[in-house]
Amino acid sequence: MTQRDDELGRSVRAAAPYALVDKVRDALAASHGATRVQLFLADYGFTVLTPYDPLPGKEQPLSLYNSPEGRAFGSQEPREQQVRHGDAVDHHLPVTVRGERTGILSVRLPGDRSTPEAVDELTQVAALLGHEIMVAERDTDAYQRARRVTRLTLAAEMQWQLLPARACSAEEFAIGAHLEPAYAIHGDNFDWAADDEQLTVAVTNGMGEGIQASLLSNLAVNALRNARRSGLDIAGQAALADQALYQQHRGASYVSTLLMRFELATGRVEVVDAGSPQLWRQRGRTVERVPLEAQLPLGMFEESHYEAQDFHVLPGDRLLMVSDGVYEALSPDGELYGERALARAIHSTSLLPAATVPRAVLRALSDFRKADTTDDALALCLDWSGRQDTGQGAEPGPPAPDAGRTPSAEG
Repeated sequence: MTQRDDELGRSVRAAAPYALVDKVRDALAASHGATRVQLFLADYGFTVLTPYDPLPGKEQPLSLYNSPEGRAFGSQEPREQQVRHGDAVDHHLPVTVRGERTGILSVRLPGDRSTPEAVDELTQVAALLGHEIMVAERDTDAYQRARRVTRLTLAAEMQWQLLPARACSAEEFAIGAHLEPAYAIHGDNFDWAADDEQLTVAVTNGMGEGIQASLLSNLAVNALRNARRSGLDIAGQAALADQALYQQHRGASYVSTLLMRFELATGRVEVVDAGSPQLWRQRGRTVERVPLEAQLPLGMFEESHYEAQDFHVLPGDRLLMVSDGVYEALSPDGELYGERALARAIHSTSLLPAATVPRAVLRALSDFRKADTTDDALALCLDWSGRQDTGQGAEPGPPAPDAGRTPSAEG
């Protein structure tokens, strides 16, 4: 790190939470001769990039797919764009933190200042800005406001605040997840947490609609987190959450949950299937549903007993967890998305990174339905790499017990 980088870092960290972009703009003008600096944030629906602190005449959102900024966001690589009627160059730099794609920092430099070294330095600035935005969001609504192209329902507000992020990456895994309808989600939710030994992933679906479903999922997710942070295994986590929900609702409302724990060193997976979310796996060119023993949803009965099942993931495996709003969706001809179309969608997204797969699968679902719907739809993708220094995954463990016919597809 150069002295200039260190000074910029201290300057940005000392800025007011809502003034980070102003501080970066001033610093880059002084250090690189930047004539324009603008931050674009991905909206909740992951369809557009919305300008933070928009410049005059630049108030409209940009397409996430058909704009230079959007292409930089999709590729996660810096992109250059020559400015018309001059020698200036716009540099579009991904703002990403540990796999979480936040937006794009666009910086206009004079042509003679647009060197590879300058791009490297701007990339570092974009990464710094992403980290500082994550911290600043504890103290300001400015960035969350800027990400909205329409109003969130109260239920959706509660659900988005409950989420860990929309993507995460580490040596052993990469995760991405998405919810639809993004601005009016009800009870679907996802959660994850990792330490040096394990990764825990949960997909939940609270019954009902609106605030009722959101409150139900909120209670379930926080009960699971409380149990996880207390050191309980996943069967114990499910049992504690089950008790909390039953004590509150006496079986009148319940939550479907798929709860998984990955041993990072070995690829061994423990799973509790407590309800409707499904688990699919792509291994090589084969896509198939992983059969699991169905257990009772959380909160349906008093003191339900839960048991974890085991299986193994191998380096290169891709897992997809989907809610019933995905696999039970119907085409105009009455075909279930989970019969064949879901497997085709998983296979067609094989080359995409985990962070973008859920959105692509849900776009394919929308095309399959050919109609708008208010039903919740959740997809979570996990790519498993394993630990490279352990030889993990040389031999798969025993498969989960068969729970009936499972559709599959081969490319």
